[in-house]
Amino acid sequence: MTDSYLPPEHSSANLWQPNRVASKRSQAIVKFIFGSFAVLSIFTTLGIVATLIVETIKFFSQVSLVQFLFDNQWTPLFSEPHYGIFVLISATFLTSLIALLVAVPLGLLAAVCLSEYAPRNVRAWLKPALEILAGVPTVVFGFFALLIVTPILKTFIPGLQTFNGLSAGLILGIALLPTIASLSEDAIFAVPQDLRQGSYALGATKRETVTDVVLPAALSGIVAAIILGVARAVGETMIVTLAAGQNPTLTLDPRVPIQTMTSFIVQVAGGDVPVGTLKYDTLFAVGMTLFVITLLLNILSFWFVRKFQEKYE
Repeated sequence: MTDSYLPPEHSSANLWQPNRVASKRSQAIVKFIFGSFAVLSIFTTLGIVATLIVETIKFFSQVSLVQFLFDNQWTPLFSEPHYGIFVLISATFLTSLIALLVAVPLGLLAAVCLSEYAPRNVRAWLKPALEILAGVPTVVFGFFALLIVTPILKTFIPGLQTFNGLSAGLILGIALLPTIASLSEDAIFAVPQDLRQGSYALGATKRETVTDVVLPAALSGIVAAIILGVARAVGETMIVTLAAGQNPTLTLDPRVPIQTMTSFIVQVAGGDVPVGTLKYDTLFAVGMTLFVITLLLNILSFWFVRKFQEKYE
């Protein structure tokens, strides 16, 4: 009996007390480290935005906002400069529109196939294989559009030039495909199975269930995926720089060279423009415009998801 007795200071509760204290300390350290990373990311974002704002103010101190928004020419590096940002915006949305015409239908078809028709073992390897496209460097896509796609298109599209918006948009759509397909598939796969079973119980076919029940239920996630794809297309750099050219022309003809906002940023950032000049400040004005467009697209995506998201108990 004496051997089995432990004094209060040696009880099991007291033996575990140091471990509890050490665990709480380690958790506090981990929280501090992760919190520091979060704060650092916030301050980094604020620093980027502040830099854009300061340099953009310098630009608009010499160029009027009316000229920036409504001039139909963009030649800030010429001897007779013009600062009509709409030229770059139109080229950006032209390539983005072509990309969406490719990525949205193919991405939705791939998402429906993976979620509703493909067996589980096929889905297990087919979805990662599709997402591998997201890991391909965009410069590779750009050279592929310039050296492979454009020569093929020239064989049956008259007037297509070496640098053009069509091939850039088509390959940009292929680059967007993993984003739209993967996010849309996640939204479709998240639809409760009870909705499908209820549709089948009412006599609906597989196709009717997918088109009339599953897709409307996953609409908010699908639209969010498309909007994020648009934001990715607007901010794409190397594909449009290599394939679309650097000719700032206000046109809707995808067969001719055009210049997007990102390709202009690449042109100015090449180092030929002196720092501190008005020509250099155009870099930040275009960057701020691109930032505002992307921010609005993301806000629209978050609003749409919250507004129309279906909640299931």
